[in-house]
Amino acid sequence: MKTYIRILKYALPYWKHLAVSVFCTVLYAAFNGISVYLTIPLLDTLFQQNAKNEVIQQTASNPASGFLPDWITKIGSDISQKFHEIVLSGGKADALLKICALVLIAFLLKNIFGYLQAYFLAHVEQGTMKDMRDAAYKHLHKLPMSYFKKERVGNLISRITNDVNIVQASISAAFLNLIREPLSIIVFLGIAISISWQLTLLALVILPFSMFVITWIGLKLRKQSYTLQEKMADITSILQETISGVKIVKAFGMEKYENKKFTDETKNFFRLMLKIVRVRNASSPITEILSTVVGVVIIYFGGMLVLKEQSLTASEFMGFLFAIFQLMPPIKELSSVNNRIQESSAAGDRVFEIIDTQPNIKDSQDAVELKGFHDSINFDHVSFHYEDSTDLVLNDVNFTVKRGEIVALVGPSGGGKSTLVDLLPRFFDPTEGKILIDNTDIRNVKIDSLRNLMGIVTQETFLFNESVKNNIAYGLGDYPFEKIVEAAKTANAHNFIIQMPEGYDTFIGERGVKLSGGQKQRLSIARALLKNPEIMIFDEATSALDNESELLVQEAIERLMINRTTIVIAHRLSTIRNATRIIVLDKGRIIQAGKHNELIKDKKGLYKKFYEMQFRD
Repeated sequence: MKTYIRILKYALPYWKHLAVSVFCTVLYAAFNGISVYLTIPLLDTLFQQNAKNEVIQQTASNPASGFLPDWITKIGSDISQKFHEIVLSGGKADALLKICALVLIAFLLKNIFGYLQAYFLAHVEQGTMKDMRDAAYKHLHKLPMSYFKKERVGNLISRITNDVNIVQASISAAFLNLIREPLSIIVFLGIAISISWQLTLLALVILPFSMFVITWIGLKLRKQSYTLQEKMADITSILQETISGVKIVKAFGMEKYENKKFTDETKNFFRLMLKIVRVRNASSPITEILSTVVGVVIIYFGGMLVLKEQSLTASEFMGFLFAIFQLMPPIKELSSVNNRIQESSAAGDRVFEIIDTQPNIKDSQDAVELKGFHDSINFDHVSFHYEDSTDLVLNDVNFTVKRGEIVALVGPSGGGKSTLVDLLPRFFDPTEGKILIDNTDIRNVKIDSLRNLMGIVTQETFLFNESVKNNIAYGLGDYPFEKIVEAAKTANAHNFIIQMPEGYDTFIGERGVKLSGGQKQRLSIARALLKNPEIMIFDEATSALDNESELLVQEAIERLMINRTTIVIAHRLSTIRNATRIIVLDKGRIIQAGKHNELIKDKKGLYKKFYEMQFRD
């Protein structure tokens, strides 16, 4: 129930629309009851000679009068008498016309208020879903990189899309069904009691049985719904991976394998869905069967009263039956409310798992704004291991990068180079030691101001399915077009951009699929240039490029390095010969450091081995 209450809190900002919806719900229930109650005078007018007199006399001697408090009986009697004086005055034809007009008005108002109630409630439902999606999405951006290493992309997408959609049903359950249906039950129950409290009491025998069935089914559904959403997340993950890696799937001829993997998951989903449908749909027929049994008993018992002409007229009995059978739809609807609440709570749990995950990398309470970079970056006895392992990826790393220096990181794969540069923008925090910028521990610096100092170009360039212009000016809003062109020229990207169908307004497809590797890399460099960062990080930016593209990208990188502090990770040593300092990492430790000319002289050093492997000709 805590999860459900938490879901409802997201509806509070829309309380005005909610209030109007509830008000319309009350009026809907009232006019719904009136439209049914009007059947009694209608039947009296059609089938009784002295309807007016009979009804007035019967009102005073109604069986319910001994069951209800005197003041309620008196109010009901006065209203009934006044109604019959006005409506049934005159001839039967006049009375029939008035009753038909009242029935028409009652049904018209009932449907108008029903529409308004649904319209305003839809505003609350959609607003609640929007706010929950926004909250989950915004919180995702606060979570550290370690979180995304553990979670599947498809699972996260499924939670923010499918699970939030399921939550919608719980909003209508709370503010529509839990208000409208009880009101309808109260109205029709009141009508039934006013006609015959004995028959009404007989009808209520069904309630304990229904509540037991409803509770049992609801608890079973919650468990199954959570599992169902997990299965949907699996399907979404497979779909996302297959579409993203469609080139590899086709290249390896793995279509049949991927088809089988997908169909196996959809089969599991199908089976589980059938189980849930079986349980969910059981509540309605069980409730209806119980209602029908009681209904048949009521018809027999009430019919005998009419046949024996004991305290109940035929028109009143018909009105009673109308009221009792009008009770069945809201009771059936209420029987499914608990099911929907349990399903929504299960989906809400999955959404709140994202929102409740606390980022371990966040601004400290006394975090300061980093205004700029003036002196040096210092890695002070830095060690690091990932959360799910105790093996050190970095082990007691010490070095300093002075402002304006170009420092290259070299070493075998898995040596810790990428992890080391990921610590600088605080994608992760050191397990031991600290990183200082201008003698300030970066854990005491506001994350936004820290990352604003940096530009990062990686081997796996990510571009958005937007125009070339928007990708270069990513996050900069309405940026001057001349500056975008200038950045593109500096990055050696301008020439291929203007040859595209719509130039800088050309959409480049998801992840820049319409571009070559070299073109994507040059766009990412233009993006970094436009940000104009003081610290540049290149993570193997040219390792996946052909020779021609590498030359163009390397030329762009060298322009980007001018007057900037740069940290470069490179497998190709030709790209870092001019570095101020080269640091060689192996198994998380610094084993060599110096300039190219110094390191090449150490014949037993790892740098010399790398150099000979690449330039053995």
